[in-house]
Amino acid sequence: MDLSMGLPSFIPHGRNEELTWCRKIDEGPWDGLAICDRLVYDSWALTVQLAAAAAVTERVKLWTAIATLPTRNAVHFAKEMATIDQLSAGRLTLGVGIGGQGEDYAATGTETSFRRRQMDEHVAAMKDVWSQKPPVEGYGPVGPRPYRGSTVPLVAGVSGPKALARAAQWADGVNDPNQTIQLDGQNLSDQRKLVVKAWADAGRDEVPHFSACMWFALGPDPEEQFTRHLGEFFQSYGADVSAKYSRASPNFGATGLLNAVSGAREAGVDDLILIPTTSDPSEIDRAREVLGI
Repeated sequence: MDLSMGLPSFIPHGRNEELTWCRKIDEGPWDGLAICDRLVYDSWALTVQLAAAAAVTERVKLWTAIATLPTRNAVHFAKEMATIDQLSAGRLTLGVGIGGQGEDYAATGTETSFRRRQMDEHVAAMKDVWSQKPPVEGYGPVGPRPYRGSTVPLVAGVSGPKALARAAQWADGVNDPNQTIQLDGQNLSDQRKLVVKAWADAGRDEVPHFSACMWFALGPDPEEQFTRHLGEFFQSYGADVSAKYSRASPNFGATGLLNAVSGAREAGVDDLILIPTTSDPSEIDRAREVLGI
């Protein structure tokens, strides 16, 4: 199982912290660097943060975990992602989903009723752009091409049977969106079987890639760090929701991280992405020490 480390996308920080996180992750032994997405929040812009990471790293895979696709213009986003894929020499894997924040849809004037269909249509439009099919009759294609030719690897952040069936038509794999707060090895194992079945039902012979993301905390007071971050992240949903999520999760602390990583490995996860709950770059060193890597 590969292990990737996320950037502190949802936590206020500055240039020095950002560059330190990127360089420390690229030094290894992490296999990838991930960037999360949320619009109506005090967070960095996904495409800008991803481009910076592509420029200052040389080795690690780059992930979006997960980009809310329906709120974006498909042609523009395809151009941005192909550019980043070129900038990173083909290290990009694009994770996309419908997201869970209605305010992001409201802020962009995007209809929410048909967002699953919108995601499918956006993926099709992006693939047309990447294969150099002109989006406007009488004009040329939108460049650049992706680094690997005609596509960027796509991972779908979906979980339900219908969503999996749709993703099996266009994705290279699935990033399970249900493990972020409380990673459960058995649930992951069961979900992986559903993903494999969806691919088989779609007539696909290849085994789908399967990944997951999880928040973690290893600071001086891991529980306080974890709870505070969740409280800030879910503040707009009310104190009751924040408290519920915080109490339910065992992800914080060394034991919680070790158990989660072990459970994901046993479940057959290909890539586990660790999302930090602090902007302190020392968290990377703490994670390495706990995991013995």
